[in-house]
Amino acid sequence: MFRVFILSIGLLALSQCLHSQETQSSELDFTEKLSKRFPDSAFTLLKEVYNRSVEKKDWLSTGTCLQQMGEICFYLSNYPKAIEFHQQADKLFRDRNAQEQQAGNLNDMGIVYYYNRQTTQALRHYNEALAIYQRLGHRQGMAETYGCIGHIFEKQSRYDSAFYFQQRALSIYNSIRNKKGIAKIYENIGSIYEDLAGYDSALVYFNNAWKIYQATNMEVDAIEVLNNIGDIYRKKGSYKEAFRWSYRAQALAEKTNDLYQKGAAYRDLGKTWNLVGQNDSAYHYIELSRRAVIDVYSLENNRQTAFLQVIFDIAQKNEEINRLENERHVTIITAIASLLVIALLVILGWVIISRQKLKIRNEKLLSEQERRIHETERELMQRELTNKQLKEEKLVQELEIKKKALATHTLHIIQKNQLLENFNSRLEVMVKDEKRDHKKQLQQLIRQIHGNFNHDQQWEEFQEGFEQVHLQFVEKLKTHSDNLTGNDLRLIALIKLNLSSKDMATLLGISPESLRVSRYRLRKKLKLDQGESLSRFIQFM
Repeated sequence: MFRVFILSIGLLALSQCLHSQETQSSELDFTEKLSKRFPDSAFTLLKEVYNRSVEKKDWLSTGTCLQQMGEICFYLSNYPKAIEFHQQADKLFRDRNAQEQQAGNLNDMGIVYYYNRQTTQALRHYNEALAIYQRLGHRQGMAETYGCIGHIFEKQSRYDSAFYFQQRALSIYNSIRNKKGIAKIYENIGSIYEDLAGYDSALVYFNNAWKIYQATNMEVDAIEVLNNIGDIYRKKGSYKEAFRWSYRAQALAEKTNDLYQKGAAYRDLGKTWNLVGQNDSAYHYIELSRRAVIDVYSLENNRQTAFLQVIFDIAQKNEEINRLENERHVTIITAIASLLVIALLVILGWVIISRQKLKIRNEKLLSEQERRIHETERELMQRELTNKQLKEEKLVQELEIKKKALATHTLHIIQKNQLLENFNSRLEVMVKDEKRDHKKQLQQLIRQIHGNFNHDQQWEEFQEGFEQVHLQFVEKLKTHSDNLTGNDLRLIALIKLNLSSKDMATLLGISPESLRVSRYRLRKKLKLDQGESLSRFIQFM
């Protein structure tokens, strides 16, 4: 009902345009704006403008109508029909040497071919459009085409070429002070840096785009940038910032009711919650993302259904017009001819009713198929979640086993070193009591025992097991300070295991006084404030 109301308003506006002798271009501007929200209504209005343009032989307006029809078909993912309309427009523009319109239509065709995975065809149309814009000196068109070409090279992982064309586009947009174009190129360059894992550079360009969108109140364009910034922070491991930007994207998407970006924001939040170990929250946002995808899918189906209905109605209308025109030309009809016409009309009505019944039956079948698909997807997601939980439980079990092995290994080292220390004390007593000719051999045995206190192989095995159990702790420690020695790392590992000072001194083969000195030096390297506990700092890092 609402679409009928919009359509009526559109037809009234077009009628007023005709009565006030407004140009065809104003009508086409109206349909272009209407197509963004009500593509089926806009298509109907375009058909009216198209028929009048053909009657008046206004071929440029006719070509523009065809171009806009192609854009609507592309918006509704009907790529073959979109190409058909764009090709018809291209022929009209070429025949009338309307180069600027031809170049714009070529760029539109390039976009359709790109989304239809025909990148070679897309590049060919972009290059042809670029050559026309260069001949005309049309800087805006050149910048748009450079950006499109750079985007294709990015998707082909040809990053040098992608940077080159995006920079050329940015230079032109800066010279003509087109803020929206500048922001879009900033997004493209940021995306290239993201592909190359240059997250700091990507963040700079995405932030620049965000500032422009924020200053110009372009909320819809800003949502994707907010999602990208949150994604970059997540990849950098800055989860707090990732949450902040992703939640801003979610709020703006909900405000503008942008289902695509809302689903993307939910998906990014789910990934971030998963990375911080909050699986309940991760599952919640993944589920919201799945629902948004279903809503988008339903919306697209509704739009395509409405569009197909419009095409069907237009075809019926044209058929009715042709029938009336034929009847108007028939002036002499015999009774037999009248009966034949009535019979044909009955057959036609039966065909229409049959088609409607068939359409209803097909819609029911399609609805049932969609329901089954949704159920299957839900079951698959449940199985995937179950498998993920089983994997997590297995990893936890493995981690517990490694922790027990590490603790056993540590106790073994402590016992061994205590035994060696006992041997050392006893041998020192023997050195003092035994004869001189035995002292040399006993002293050599003492040196061997001392050397055994710091056996590198044992420490390497201990350190390898410790890093496997406390992987995130070791990585965070390396980012906190980059001048830690091997002895510092060993002391930190023993503190992390919460051993007593006596056991740590025994394991390190040093005196308690030397242990206190080592702990003091470690505090300075970690830049701890006076009074701040070294053990507490290491335990809660």
